[in-house]
Parts: sequence; C-alpha cells; structure tokens
Amino acid sequence: MTLADLKPGQSASIEAIDTDAPDVLHLMVLGLVEGAAVRFKHAAIGGDPLEISLYGASISLRRDQARNFRLVGATAGE
Repeated sequence: MTLADLKPGQSASIEAIDTDAPDVLHLMVLGLVEGAAVRFKHAAIGGDPLEISLYGASISLRRDQARNFRLVGATAGE
C-alpha cells in the first residue's frame, strides 16, 4: 500500500521511500520520512492533488508523488 492508496480519514506510517524518484527529497524535507505518521484528509475534485496531515500540518502532493511512499499499519477511515 502506498500513500496514494489511502482513503479519507485513514492513517498509516511511512515504511519505505523510493528516493530515486524526482521531487521525493523535497517532500522528505517537509517531513515525509520513514516512521512518520500520516493521515489522508481528502483529494481535490478529480482526485489530484491529495491533502495529507502529518506533524500537525497539511501537505498537498500529486498522486504520482504519493506512490513513492510505501505505508504500513493503515487504520480504518471514514
């Protein structure tokens, strides 16, 4: 499961990151690192971009970027 697979309200922890993908290092600087707890808030109309919450802040990212973050321990959403 990746960050792009979460449903609204679901939470999980980042298990692994594809660091070879473009723009991933920039997202890691924003806090998307291994072990970080994330919660999917919602997606824009059309499904892109996604809004996620981590460390009390909201971050928007494209679905193709979200696929570079593998998750573990997803909890039930809404």
